[in-house]
Order: sequence, then structure tokens, then C-alpha cells
Amino acid sequence: MSVDVAQTVGDDRSEQPDPASGPTVLVGDPYAAGSDPAGEQVFTLAGGDWDEIARELSRNEGDSPEERIVVNMGPQHPSTHGVLRLVVETEGETVTEVRCGIGFLHTGIEKNLEFRNWTQGVTFVTRMDYTTPFYQEVAYCLAVEKLLGVEDQIPKRASVIRVLLMELNRIASHMVCIATGGMEMGALSAMIFGFREREQVLDIFEMVTGLRMNHAFVRPGGVAQDLPPGAVDKIREFLTYMPTRMKDIEALCNENPIFKGRTENVGYLDLTGCMALGMTGPVLRATGLPHDLRKSQPYCGYEDYDFDVVTWDSCDAYGRYRIRMDEVRQSLKIVAQCLDKLEPGPVMIEDKKIAWPAQLALGGDGMGNSLDHIRHIMGESMEALIHHFKLVTEGFRVPPGQVYVGIESPKGELGCHAVSDGGTRPYRVHFRDPSFNNLQAVAVMSEGGMLADLIVAVASIDPVMGGVDR
Repeated sequence: MSVDVAQTVGDDRSEQPDPASGPTVLVGDPYAAGSDPAGEQVFTLAGGDWDEIARELSRNEGDSPEERIVVNMGPQHPSTHGVLRLVVETEGETVTEVRCGIGFLHTGIEKNLEFRNWTQGVTFVTRMDYTTPFYQEVAYCLAVEKLLGVEDQIPKRASVIRVLLMELNRIASHMVCIATGGMEMGALSAMIFGFREREQVLDIFEMVTGLRMNHAFVRPGGVAQDLPPGAVDKIREFLTYMPTRMKDIEALCNENPIFKGRTENVGYLDLTGCMALGMTGPVLRATGLPHDLRKSQPYCGYEDYDFDVVTWDSCDAYGRYRIRMDEVRQSLKIVAQCLDKLEPGPVMIEDKKIAWPAQLALGGDGMGNSLDHIRHIMGESMEALIHHFKLVTEGFRVPPGQVYVGIESPKGELGCHAVSDGGTRPYRVHFRDPSFNNLQAVAVMSEGGMLADLIVAVASIDPVMGGVDR
């Protein structure tokens, strides 16, 4: 952690008159000038925010600045969830002002989308928030499908697989939040349990898509391929032991007096504050408001699933933890329903001018086009070869227009605003990432509280900087 300090030189330093110049010199201050006008304060300072602090001090001469310290927490500090910079002004251990500094992880993903065709865009959006790759893929593909006007043509099996993967992803994301939040409070067992359960989900993802994250598995029109043999059995096995694993975390944290002492009434933000700041997700539902886009604006067939919107009424970090634990149970419930809804059928749209022309298989050198597909396009069908060549090299055209699609990610509302000018590439794609909006609440949650509580407040928001910076 880099620390920038700005404070008045104390009275314990000896003053000696300079016979040559007359003014007082503070001995022992290596940063003081050779001479200073008598009666003025001498400051030891560093950091780019000192000018602002100095101006504020000059405006409030009645304040006592001796204990005012500016601390740069991050962007390398492990408790800032990546590369978030928090400029914190403190008086002792009390936070008097905090500001978020972002942009350290900017990757230009949204701009890169303008130089790739619509299907290739999936490989970019999946990398924004590394804990929720399937949500970025689904939001983007739903927007593309809405522009194309083919929402009703998406195969049912593909929609069920999308919901299945998203809810498994919600479990993994919440486990990361609970694990890292526990680690930052010193609850290392919570960290071990949380990452242990996340690994089980990532094993399923690797079996289904070939990758643990950044899958690019959801495509406009459906998904890249069907579930492989053994995937359903592996998921059902996960459903049997995960509830027991969750009890381990709850037994450790739910009624733990130390855990509750660190989280209750910490990071407080009521419903009025959430509405004013545009907060969504567990932070909003911890105020008692049951707002969930899966219920209010269903997509991917969520209206056909039986689940509850979990709320809490404490408006604090403890309530957000309890919501995430209960939402994991609801996700397990939805996953079980997905397995029951899986009926034989295609997983990609029938329109060959949109469907990505790939029949993937796992070979000795990794996943790629199956030998049957290569044989078909290379030796059996000239039309199939033309479709493959055109779609891979140029892509399909999307009618001019613009749409906004919002879905309920583990952190809140994830929205995709897509604009088409009628070409084979997006004219503009912009995401409403929940971490970006929710970070607005850091100041109101933390100012006036203790410095240690600032770390808990940020952890309860669960920001991921890849999604914030994009």
C-alpha cells in the first residue's frame, strides 16, 4: 500500500534562530526550506492530492489539521478487489472523506467490439468481469438477437442451457465474494470454503465449454455446442453435496460474534440512498426491496422457473452476506429445474445465415470443428462451405437500430446497449456494469466510520474492476 502523508510539523521539533536571515527554521525537517517566514506552518507532504487538501485547510482555518492524513489505499492493495484506488482522508482511524479512482485496468473492450463481427464480440465481452463471464455473454447475445428480431427463434434447449450456466455462475460469483470478504476480515476458513466450492463450479464449466472462464460459449442464436456426455450427472452430483458445503460456511459465519461485529451496521445504506445512487443487486435487496430482473422483466424463460427473490432488512454488510448465501440456495433450486427441463433438440438457431457454422468436438489437440463437420463442408456440400466461409470471414448483417437489454447478474443489473448501422460489425456497444454503478456508494457507506470498516464496505459491494473499466 502506498501512503501519501500531509500533516503539520509537530511542536516537538526545536526552533533555532538563523542569525543571517532572521526567520525561524525548524531543525530536523529535511523537507523544509532554508528559511521560512516567522509564524507560518511548515508541512511535509507528498502525493498529487495535497493541493486540494491544502486549499480546504485554508478555507477552514478553525479546523485542527494536525491529525489529517491522506492515504492512497491501492491500486495494488489486496483489499481493493483488483486495481481500485481509494483516496482516503482520515483523522486518526476515522474516515472523513473517500474517493474512488478507477481506470487502471482499462482494456478498451467496448471499442474493440467495433472492429470485430457480431459473433466475435462474444470473445471480448466475456472477459470484462472475470467472475461473471456467462452474464456478459448472455446480455450481449440477447441484445444482438433483439436487433435481429429472432428472439422467438432461439431453441428452447439453448435457453435452458443459458439459464443453467448463469445460475451456476451466480453460485461461483457469490462464493468468490464471500471468500475474499472473509479473507479481508481475517476469516481464512471462509476463504478456503468459498474458493473450494467455486472450484467445483469451474470444473463443471471446463467440462461443458473447455475453459474455466472467458468461455465465449453463448453465441447469437444459441450456444456453441450441446452439453457433453456426463455433464448432467456431474451437475446432479454437485447439487447433492453443495447444500452440505454451504452449512460449513454458515456455521462459521452466521452467528459468529466476531463476524457479526465486523459486518452489522457497517457499510450502511438505506433504500433512499440506493434509489438515489442507482444501486442494484444484493446491496439494494438488503434494504428489503425485492427488485430482481428475473422476476420483473423475465428473459431466457425465467418466468417458467420457481424461485424466490431473497431480501434482508438490515441495509448493512451482514445483510448482503446473508442475501448471497440464500441466493446460492435459490440458484441450486433453479439449476435442478433446468436439468428437468432439458429436452432433446437443437442448441443453435435454424437460420443458417445467422447460426455460427461450427460443430465442435474435443480432439487430441483440444476443442475444434469435428471431423464430420469438416468432411461435410469440404467434400459434401458447396453451400455449407460458402456459408462457413462467409460467416467466419465477414459475419452476418444486423438491421439498423439500437436496443437495451438488462439482466440480473450476481452484482446487480447488467445492461447492454447495442447500436447497429446495418453492417456486419457493431456501430457501438456499451455496458451498464453493476460494479461501476455500485462503487458510487463507497463514500456514503464509509465516511464517518472506521478505516477497517471501509474494507468491509467495499467487500460487501463486491466490485470487479475488469467490469468497471472495460
